[in-house]
Amino acid sequence: MTYSKNVFVPVTNICRNRCGYCGFRREPGQPGARLMRPEEILPVLEKGVKAGCTEALFTFGEYAEEVSEYRKWLKELGYSSTLEYLLFLCETAIDAGILPHTNAGIMTHSELKALKPLNASMGLMLESTATLEAHKDCPGKLPELRLNTIREAGKLRIPYTTGLLVGIGEERKDRIESLEAIASLHKEYGHIQEVIVQNFAPKPGTPMENFPAPSIEEMIDTICLARQILPSDIAVQVAPNLVDPKALIAKGVTDLGGISPLTIDWINPEAEWPDVKDLQRKLNPILLRERLPIYPRYVKKMWYSDRIGELIEQLSDTDGYRKKS
Repeated sequence: MTYSKNVFVPVTNICRNRCGYCGFRREPGQPGARLMRPEEILPVLEKGVKAGCTEALFTFGEYAEEVSEYRKWLKELGYSSTLEYLLFLCETAIDAGILPHTNAGIMTHSELKALKPLNASMGLMLESTATLEAHKDCPGKLPELRLNTIREAGKLRIPYTTGLLVGIGEERKDRIESLEAIASLHKEYGHIQEVIVQNFAPKPGTPMENFPAPSIEEMIDTICLARQILPSDIAVQVAPNLVDPKALIAKGVTDLGGISPLTIDWINPEAEWPDVKDLQRKLNPILLRERLPIYPRYVKKMWYSDRIGELIEQLSDTDGYRKKS
């Protein structure tokens, strides 16, 4: 059972999408709306390195440049685009000794190509191939756009994370179709390292605050479907702060994702990360093994650039897992 130790850096919560379930997004005038500055981010990265973290998870609202106030904030920092700022942040993370993993919404081939040398892995939740009411005000949630980003990442041989969001109005047949779409892309490009099966959690103040969360039976069924449909080399992941993983492990869960000893889950701030030692006690006799944000098989295949190669070699053991300190 694998996991990684990360710091979660929510670079901006300005986003062009208005998902019915999201409590992360803010309008520029709202309390908590932000674009993190380098002087806020660097201490988080440095503390992460001291705490033994190997992953800097950079999250963004999607195409925030479509919001004029955000463009002003970016200009004040001296950057002309989110991509330019993100490249700087990735360089900063690498120099600090921690590996970037970027999740910034849909991206073009050229954006992915620019980020590839500076990221150990990247990610984008497919969520669902279904057209859903929850995504009615979300230009970036068109399934074909998301599948295209995942496809372009495959062409570039970027180790990639994707996943399903369970319980947002989709049906079981949609989950099957979503898993089949992911499996098909992986069979073509071999780049999908993990698929997250994430349960919807209602957030106060959102249009879906009274929507029921999926049952444990639905989660078990989706894990079983994932294990049946996905190639065996793709890890199936659940978030241990959102669901008790014990019942799901027997059904095919093999990874628990990024767990942070320092930062909260900014997407689900109400859900605390478990302590790794407590988690290990709960899961006995199953052993937890720490990995990097790039999975061992991609470490061994050297699906990474020279820019991060030295750091990966420094942090990984001969099997491609996290070197024990």
